[in-house]
Amino acid sequence: MNNSDRLCALLQSGNLIRIPTCHDALSARLIQLAGFPAAFMSGFGVAAARLALPDTGLISFAEMLGQLRDICDALPGYPVIGDADTGFGNAMGVRRTVAQYAKAGAACVMIEDQVSPKRCGHLDVREVLSRDEARMKIRAAVDVAREVGILVLARTDARSLLGFEAALQRCRDFEEEGADIVFLEAPQSEAEIREYVQRSRKPSMVNMLVGGKTPYLSRNELESIGVTIAVYHPTLFAAVKAMQISLEDLKNGDSVPSVPAASLSEVKDLVGMADYDHLDLKYRSKEQL
Repeated sequence: MNNSDRLCALLQSGNLIRIPTCHDALSARLIQLAGFPAAFMSGFGVAAARLALPDTGLISFAEMLGQLRDICDALPGYPVIGDADTGFGNAMGVRRTVAQYAKAGAACVMIEDQVSPKRCGHLDVREVLSRDEARMKIRAAVDVAREVGILVLARTDARSLLGFEAALQRCRDFEEEGADIVFLEAPQSEAEIREYVQRSRKPSMVNMLVGGKTPYLSRNELESIGVTIAVYHPTLFAAVKAMQISLEDLKNGDSVPSVPAASLSEVKDLVGMADYDHLDLKYRSKEQL
């Protein structure tokens, strides 16, 4: 099985799939080791961690692709969903993006219908493409996805600008174009989430972001509604707060941070130091030993 097949098997299980977001290879490996079935490379997270910039279309295709490649290289055989923002161009740009994400090792690519430059889905001001153009970009994504063996996650941000019913119509458009998963970003009530999921013909995704526009539902609530994928954001935000506290402790003269921290040994294990040393011995001469 390739990574897309593994993700397909998860989608067909009928169970709620809870997926944390990652922003680099290390956070992705932590997600894998924690036992989650897949990881989601977040554009918000990559822009913040790699560039210290907001998720407003400032990060380039090459930077996103490079981060995705590093993540997939670190996790062979592990399904990763790659955020591709607006697809980096028109329909032809989308085709290239999807093909390159597949080549990098992603199991699935997410394409959204915002106008470029895009903005984080939980910001107030967002513009979307016309319905026809949005549909055409998903058609282009699906066309090449079938050739290269990757799934397509089609996202609409129409809820905030055009209303809930218009966003549902776009999800239906994307389903008709062959998208494997649909994602209505930022529904504003539990009732909206329930209706969106019930009216979806393909697997549906929700974004569980503390402080976002979508109500934060429990695992049992999401399961009862029938959500297929719930995406969470524990890595970046927890890491930022831990670093802030540790730096403040150090500035105040405390040599030991007040927040829990991994030991040097734990980090060495995490990055595979023992495996490196074992293999390194194979290539050492007798004189070096």
